[in-house]
Amino acid sequence: MLRRTPVAALAAVLLATGARAEESPAFAPLFNGRDLDGWVNVNCAPETFTVREGMIHCDGVPTGALRTVRQYENFELELEWRHLKAGGNSGVFIWAGPLPAVGQPFLRAIEVQVLDHAYGKSDWFTTHGDVFPIHGSSMKPFAPSRGDRSFPRELRSKGSPEWNHYRVVATNGVLRLSVNGAEVSGGIECNWRKGFIALESEGGEVDFRNLRVRELASTGATAAQSAPEAEPWRSLYDGRGLRGWTPPAGQSGVWTAEDWTLHGAAKSPATAVLTGVPAVGATEMFLDWKWDAKPAEPIPPLELSFAGSPGRVAIPALPAARLDGWNRLHLKRNGAFLELRLNDVPAGQVAAPAGDFTPVLVPGEVSVHFASLFVK
Repeated sequence: MLRRTPVAALAAVLLATGARAEESPAFAPLFNGRDLDGWVNVNCAPETFTVREGMIHCDGVPTGALRTVRQYENFELELEWRHLKAGGNSGVFIWAGPLPAVGQPFLRAIEVQVLDHAYGKSDWFTTHGDVFPIHGSSMKPFAPSRGDRSFPRELRSKGSPEWNHYRVVATNGVLRLSVNGAEVSGGIECNWRKGFIALESEGGEVDFRNLRVRELASTGATAAQSAPEAEPWRSLYDGRGLRGWTPPAGQSGVWTAEDWTLHGAAKSPATAVLTGVPAVGATEMFLDWKWDAKPAEPIPPLELSFAGSPGRVAIPALPAARLDGWNRLHLKRNGAFLELRLNDVPAGQVAAPAGDFTPVLVPGEVSVHFASLFVK
């Protein structure tokens, strides 16, 4: 047997270690420190997420999300966060969808909670790194837990304005969260297990920095286990006011912005409409709405005006509309018609002139809330 000298043995170890290092994927920045290139503002105002001194700054208004341009399946994510005011609320969405869930400002996802200690205490949550599925996702939580929410085994997070470090390992439907150097919570059998990474705006003024990700080999997430691909949807409502909309002249107080929802007051005349800007080049639209009481007829409170055509196109009564909850209405041009889908079920069609359309929100006897108004 050939004996290796200590120097030769050390060289062999270094060579093998170097080979493994070259094979191991490297961390890549998820944020360039200069602008939000690589990120998509899903449903917030332009002022909600900004870049300050090399950090992503969120002022918390409105409630919504900033997501990555692309999806991730198996990965390690590291970031630092701090709340600038006591009691702040935010989060990181893992394996998220590209658009808000029906009647929500949030994306379907596994949420990693970012919550300041001054928010309070409860049997239902902690401020040290809870992990839980939201709005259609599912997960079996690590203990200790309540329902499908994983509570941290150690209380390691620091209060405002100190920085905290999160490390998320997301592989093959298993999510593990480490807070300030120690694993504390997570879950298995997550679905989806491939999707977008997103930062949440939820009232808290919060900074994020040193975001980086290391992608790992795919384990073959199926279509059913993956978020839908992103499409070029554009939000028509910024959650801060009526920017981009024209309220009815001489009829103040009918329409108000209420964070992520638009509210139309009850007992308003049908002429007190809220008119958007023309959706130039758009062929599809969707919106969510709910009535605050049972209407006389289930007529969606939406009309469309078309460039060069007189009058407006009204949406007919939809008997399947929910009278006590949120509805999502999707409209897609198909020749001389708009195909309608209500809550993801075909709901007929309506004749529509050619050309660009302008959305018009219609109030009535019953107060109404709108959310997630998008066109593409």
